[in-house]
Amino acid sequence: MPPRKKSRILIIDDHPIFCLGMSELINKEEDLEVCGSVESMKMACAAIDELKPDLVVVDISLKDGNGIELVQEIKKSHEGLPTLVLSMYDESLYAERALMAGASGYIMKQEAIHKVVEAIRHILGGDIYASISVKEKVFKRLTSQHAADSRSPLDILTNRELEVLRLIGEGCSTKEIADRLHLSIKTIGTYRENLKEKLKLKHFTGLVKFAVHWSNKIMQ
Repeated sequence: MPPRKKSRILIIDDHPIFCLGMSELINKEEDLEVCGSVESMKMACAAIDELKPDLVVVDISLKDGNGIELVQEIKKSHEGLPTLVLSMYDESLYAERALMAGASGYIMKQEAIHKVVEAIRHILGGDIYASISVKEKVFKRLTSQHAADSRSPLDILTNRELEVLRLIGEGCSTKEIADRLHLSIKTIGTYRENLKEKLKLKHFTGLVKFAVHWSNKIMQ
């Protein structure tokens, strides 16, 4: 009897040690294998075309962008290819956004060692992998006509605005954020103004304080 074909997993994460550990964990399984790993959004689509994975594991925070934007791009350019999003941030922040963007699952990095193989198998089997509370939130968002009225200010931020807010909270300067996201300083300035307006903050110092407090909270 010929050996069973292994499902191919591509990892997109800019932390080499984490990638190595994740690869070793997945490669221990008889039915799974890591076919490659890349560290950026720019490299991701080329790697998908070349390696033809069955599932892509995406970190939420990449050197050149946001994992949720990458999930949206994969959904658009590689229809039917499932994605599992990993994040060091609490699921209350990004899980709903990830699933709404088209991801098939979401787990926190702290849980990944114990749950990643389970999550991968769920997704390859056609299921969604996330906590019950996250699934309920997504269902309510999709079905409730009053959902928009009950959203918090953070919920109405775009994925890119949320990324800029996070980087402000981590102490990055406007130039550092622009370099990180491959955008102009002027564009980051526009995002800052949008953030102040949406969060109802009058001054940039208030935005910084808000961002730092929020960033510390989601990292706890």
